This record gives sequence, structure tokens and C-alpha cells, in this order.
Amino acid sequence: MSPNTEPNPLVTKRVVYSLPQLEEVRIDRDHAYRTTDKGALTLDVYYPPNALAGARAPAVVFVTGYSDPVARQIFGCALKDMGSYVSWAQLTAASEMVAITYTNQDPAADALAVVRYVRDNAAALSVDETRLGLWSCSGNVPVALSVLMQEAVLQRLRCAVLAYGYTLDQDGTGAIAEAARRFGFANPCARKSVDDLPRETPLFVARAGRDQTPGLNEAIDRFITECLARNRPLTLVNHAEGPHAFDVVDDSPASREVIQQILEFLRFNLLGSR
Repeated sequence: MSPNTEPNPLVTKRVVYSLPQLEEVRIDRDHAYRTTDKGALTLDVYYPPNALAGARAPAVVFVTGYSDPVARQIFGCALKDMGSYVSWAQLTAASEMVAITYTNQDPAADALAVVRYVRDNAAALSVDETRLGLWSCSGNVPVALSVLMQEAVLQRLRCAVLAYGYTLDQDGTGAIAEAARRFGFANPCARKSVDDLPRETPLFVARAGRDQTPGLNEAIDRFITECLARNRPLTLVNHAEGPHAFDVVDDSPASREVIQQILEFLRFNLLGSR
């Protein structure tokens, strides 16, 4: 893969939905969650505008499946600095939840390290460590699924959003592994199945009906079928006319409705049962 020489138009695009008080969201940057031989890996914490001093809020970790060096080659910047991630984090904070984005070198290991750090430093971060959720999209979803599979290590996560993403290779198809090689995302769930996921964690799957990404919707469809066959708690929204990354490229009422549903799912699972 050659270095990116032209700015990727997706870098500055924000989510096609807004809420009041976005500009009042406070961002506390550069908490070092892990130190490597190349320096500190850091996370940014987005706080609700009306957060009370000392009060703990539920939190959503925005899981990435591309290392920062790979993301910079593809997009020209780390994922956490893209307009989509910044605006999703602001939307989450404006919805009364803390949002967490981060830098990374090893996507699977660093996602786990972030969740551990948030749990271990919850009081200092003003986070309720018993009410944590995940959000991921596209090629980032396999890493989010791998984090969910670490329930015994991390304790139960309350919920996860999986938006228009690659999921699991099931029935020996190999489609996810091939996509990971082609697009450069991490695939730590090789040889894993729905049976490796925690049974009680609610999942929100957003499907883009017009997604042309090779093998992606087929993988989502198999994943949904396997979840339903096991009676897992699953919310599915099929944006029938939505393209890949509809939340940033398709400014339509249907896209905005799905984004609202995602935020309400997070609120219901993280704020609805205190």
C-alpha cells in the first residue's frame, strides 16, 4: 500500500445529524493509556455539556480496527481525528454519555487496553465502569467483536453498536479474512463464531442495503441469522437505500433516523437502567 498523497474526502466529513449543545461538549485530550517503545498511546474523553463535577456517566468506546499508521496511509489521519469520529463522539456526549476515542498501534490489543484503562481509572475519568458500551463500523467491527468475546477478562459490557461492518467468517467462507487482507483492517476473530460472543449483551446492527463493499452484506446477513437462531438480544435496522458509511455520505431523512435510533439504543442500554 503506497502512502496517501491526496486528502481523503472522508477525513473532514461529519455525521449527517446534529444535536443542540454539540459545541458545548468538553474534550479532555491525551490521557496515556499505554506506553510502547514508540511512545505513549492516548485517548480523548468527550464529556456531556451539563456533566456535574464528580458525577460518573456511562461511556461509549469507539473501537478502531485500523492501526494509526495504516489509517494515515488510507485516510491521511488517525481514525479518531476524522470528522466522523469527532462528530459521533460529540453526538454521544450531547446525549448524556461520555465518548472515548483513542490512538493505536495494535488494534486488537489496544482496544482491550483502552477498556481496561477506562475501568481501572473510572473515578478519575468520571465514568461509571459498570455502564460501558462499544461503537464500531465498517472494517472496525471485527475488533469490537473480539473485545466482546473477552467478557471473562473485561466483565460484561452493556451493549455494542455494529454499523455497516464486516463481522465473522462463518461456515468456512473466508470472506472476512480476504477483506481484511484487501482493506488492511485487523481480523482478530478468525475461527470464531457467534457462540464465542456473550449471550446477554444487546447488539445493534445497522445494515446499508445499497452497500457495494465486497462480501460485507452477505457477512452481516449470516451473522444476523446465527444470532437469531440462538435467540440473542439483537436490534437490526436495514437502511434499504443506504450506501456504505451512510451516516457521513448520505444526508437523507432515512440516514438521520438510523443515527437517532443508534443514539437511543445506547441511551436505553446505558442510561435507561441505572
